[in-house]
Amino acid sequence: MTASDPRTAWADTALRVLTTPWPWASGHMSRDEDDCDVTPWELHPSFHGSLDWHSSCHMQWSAIQLLDSDADISDDTASGLLGQLDLRLSAPAIGTEVDYLRAHPGFERPYGWGWAVRLAAATTTSTQDCAAPWARAIRPLAETIAGLTLDWLPKQVLPVRHGVHQNSAFGLGLLRDGFDVLGRRDVVGAIDARARDWFLDDRDYPSRWEPSGTDFLSPALCEADLMRRVLAPDDFGDWLGAFLPHFGGWGDRLLEVPRVGDVRDGQLVHQFGLALSRAAQLRTLSPFLRSDRAERVEVAASAMVAAVSGQITSGDFMSTHWLVTFALLAGGAGNPSATS
Repeated sequence: MTASDPRTAWADTALRVLTTPWPWASGHMSRDEDDCDVTPWELHPSFHGSLDWHSSCHMQWSAIQLLDSDADISDDTASGLLGQLDLRLSAPAIGTEVDYLRAHPGFERPYGWGWAVRLAAATTTSTQDCAAPWARAIRPLAETIAGLTLDWLPKQVLPVRHGVHQNSAFGLGLLRDGFDVLGRRDVVGAIDARARDWFLDDRDYPSRWEPSGTDFLSPALCEADLMRRVLAPDDFGDWLGAFLPHFGGWGDRLLEVPRVGDVRDGQLVHQFGLALSRAAQLRTLSPFLRSDRAERVEVAASAMVAAVSGQITSGDFMSTHWLVTFALLAGGAGNPSATS
């Protein structure tokens, strides 16, 4: 690849934010006066830095994607990323994370769970020489999340449909992808059954109502992208046409580039992530559209990526601590192309 390959800077950014300890948003619920220590590396030895637990987790996934790619990453950056992964994806560190999740079974559900499982899956497919110890160390965390997922799904009567972390469809998509790689067919089957229960009968989604002001996910596209994984291709094409009958047509608001009013506001910059998550999902869904709509969707996806590109590595920390991951998704990294 040429020196202009953006993934070179993405790798530098991943290392920089993973080693940035503050600011830190712990998400910890204290149970009593003796449970108030939220020192990041003490509370979460695997998933600190990069602002919060889930971002630290998926930026480590990003690190593996970049290390395994053909990007021209400097020796210093590669060494730094490998060193961070060796420290964080070790048995003692992961053991602390397992204990924490068992004591706080609703923590980071389902978004952080999904990224943790995707990270575990990435360690099993990585081409890095040191990946096997990572995979062994993180497997107990994935198994813990498998048990939590199987316990949670029957209790979640209705899906969460908004465009931020608790979105059910996006979280289940992450979990499904990861557990598919890890061979947990029981969890994949439970996810598929729940997705059908929640979404199979959905029709005429009002996409003109999107986005909300702090969305980084499109509820419509997350749901469609999950059902793409769950249904056979012919069945999914029929479902998509009924769910989003105007998808890819002129005036479709899902194809508009989101706008950000303050690039330093951690909630408002969610819209940068929305542009990238939309781009990723538009590209996985476009093969199910007729050619004129598919072409319109691809143009929109490219415009969204271009609009955000400057923020991925050079923006405020409220952007740089997480956008590399969504840029990778928009480029196709780790996106399953068909049902399994």
